[in-house]
Amino acid sequence: MAEQGREPGARFGLAEVTGPSMVPTLVHGDQLLVDYRAVLRQGDVAVLRHPLQQDLLIVKRLAERRPEGWWVLGDNPHAHGDSREFGAVPPDLLLGRVRTRFRPRAADQRSVAAVASWLVSSLRPVLPDRSLSRRLRAR
Repeated sequence: MAEQGREPGARFGLAEVTGPSMVPTLVHGDQLLVDYRAVLRQGDVAVLRHPLQQDLLIVKRLAERRPEGWWVLGDNPHAHGDSREFGAVPPDLLLGRVRTRFRPRAADQRSVAAVASWLVSSLRPVLPDRSLSRRLRAR
């Protein structure tokens, strides 16, 4: 994930998704609007520093609050790189909540129908998932 345009003290910033860990919610290339002052709750999609490589930013869903920090999971059950590998994430590594995603138009979306479909679906809020218990048990 690449962070873009964050000014010190700014409430909002932009980030870009790289990789498949949040598919189908987010896909490679999506642009994200991140709220750096949001209160984070279970089920939110958040931008955070990787606990083992803090210069790397990642985007994950906050699955469960634990005494040692947040247990974070990707929405793609076949991808790795979440708390199953590095454990709970300390709260000071969480940067902000993802509010909206913008999906850029693919180069092959040139027909009127494809462009119309893209216009309808390109900008979407990223909603929290408050029913994570089933997924937690499955992991």
